[in-house]
Amino acid sequence: MKHWDILLSNQVDKKNFIDTLLSGKIQGKLSDFNTQKGILFSDISIQKLIEEEFKHDSIEATVEAHRNLRTFSSGERKKEFLKYCLKQNPDYIILDNPMDHLDQKSRLELATAIETISNSVRIIQLVNRTADLLPFISNKAQIENNSFELNDIKITEDHSLENNEYKIPIHKEVFKDGILIKMNKISVSYDERSIIDSLSWTIKQGEFWQLIGPNGSGKSTLLSLISGDNTKGYGQDIELFGRKKGSGESIWEIKKKIGSFSTSMTDLFNRNTTLEEMILSGFFDSIGLYRQPTTLQRKIVSQWLDLIEMTPLKNKIFNRLSIGQQRVALITRAVLKHPPLLILDEPIEGLDDHNVALVIQLINTIKRETNITILFVSHRIEPNLAPNSVLELQPSPTGSKGVIKQHI
Repeated sequence: MKHWDILLSNQVDKKNFIDTLLSGKIQGKLSDFNTQKGILFSDISIQKLIEEEFKHDSIEATVEAHRNLRTFSSGERKKEFLKYCLKQNPDYIILDNPMDHLDQKSRLELATAIETISNSVRIIQLVNRTADLLPFISNKAQIENNSFELNDIKITEDHSLENNEYKIPIHKEVFKDGILIKMNKISVSYDERSIIDSLSWTIKQGEFWQLIGPNGSGKSTLLSLISGDNTKGYGQDIELFGRKKGSGESIWEIKKKIGSFSTSMTDLFNRNTTLEEMILSGFFDSIGLYRQPTTLQRKIVSQWLDLIEMTPLKNKIFNRLSIGQQRVALITRAVLKHPPLLILDEPIEGLDDHNVALVIQLINTIKRETNITILFVSHRIEPNLAPNSVLELQPSPTGSKGVIKQHI
């Protein structure tokens, strides 16, 4: 069977491309799919089916297992949904970034499952990163714009920010005792299910950590303990920015000391917010700009826009920027007030290789030019990032253990 592995730039309107494929109106080398029946495998498709099951109190995808799809782990959920897609008897399946949000073990298992079904159904895999291309698919191509034209894949070198003449426009501040977060033998469970078991972790000023672990190992739980959002932190031996958890600290005082990025933040800003306004709002921890910024604050943002090479775009509507530009701008917003701790939760998921390079260059610049502590959360080990230490969550029957690895 003739399968396709297609590398998509973030400049491509992926939804339109997929809709064109499924409606049988695609032109060029993929036109032989126009007379065939296709189905979409994507995170959005999986979420829609989960919502339908919940709405109708039914089991659609996993009748044999007598379990709703939402009860499976991320990796198992994707494998079960793949089986569900096959039951619809399609001629081909469009796989939209199937490896996103999966740990390494789940990636390998899903890749094996995809290769197995390729004997009975045609595959069109759409990915943003070269590393996610499947080796068993020989037909590989690249789409760079909304002409949807298939081109040969070419690897381009990105310009680095390393030699940028601008310095990060913030002052180095020293946290009073150098220790930001201290956890001593913490354990967390939900409904008698153990999530974290006796984990100890100290995060100091100026360190660069990566948090890794398989799906369901407790990464989100750990982040919510650090941000002060999780009530499971009460009664445990946790210190947040010099204060014992439960000693009367304000959750807003904690949040002021943390700059956060997550991919869901992209959708928070309305259609009229400009790039400059979005970054300026970081001074006020607001979604949107409702206060008049000072001359100094505008100057600082101007310097940041120079640093990330987006000054010509400052009046452009934020939602109309490329995904990579949005990510870089949101990380800039997160570090605007120089928080002691910067949490980056999967900042490169869904980005193409060019935009991954942009984000990594910014992270490296923050590391080099400031003493901000960086906590980078990702399943991937990026070759161009060099965290000082890694905390790996390793699941066990009594909950995940925390294993610290230095200087990877």
